[in-house]
Amino acid sequence: MSGRLVLRMRRSLEEPVPQPVWPQGIRLVPFVPEEHAQKVHALLVKAYARGGGYVEPLGIWWPSLQDDSEYDPALCFIATNESADVVGVAQCWTSAFIKDLAVDPACRGQGLGSALLLEAFRVFKSRGESFVDLKVQADNPSGAVRLYQAHGFEEIERYRLA
Repeated sequence: MSGRLVLRMRRSLEEPVPQPVWPQGIRLVPFVPEEHAQKVHALLVKAYARGGGYVEPLGIWWPSLQDDSEYDPALCFIATNESADVVGVAQCWTSAFIKDLAVDPACRGQGLGSALLLEAFRVFKSRGESFVDLKVQADNPSGAVRLYQAHGFEEIERYRLA
């Protein structure tokens, strides 16, 4: 059987969610589409360059994101450094689904992915959600599967992409 193996994972939000701890010099900023959309897209391209995900060209990605019925700009969590560069993003859907989680390769291993996940958990829990889902390629080279498992995600489905 060919194709990439994809895992659908779920994390319960029934237990208390710890507060995110942001790496030094990194802060969460509100997503302002006019200011951040191109920067978020560039980060996704950079983060997925070695595999683990795919993003359409900006001219396709941005309109399709905005037109999606589950898009809510308040569910796009942006982390910037002291130079206001976007170094991390968690783009989520209103269905309590983490669509994309990306951290600049130069910022990995500092807890930024964990902080973004915890922020998403905190917001979804405040919205009354009982769990959050995501999909990840099983062979994701960035260690994403380990990160998700460390934060309580469990595999609920697996399938192959054609």
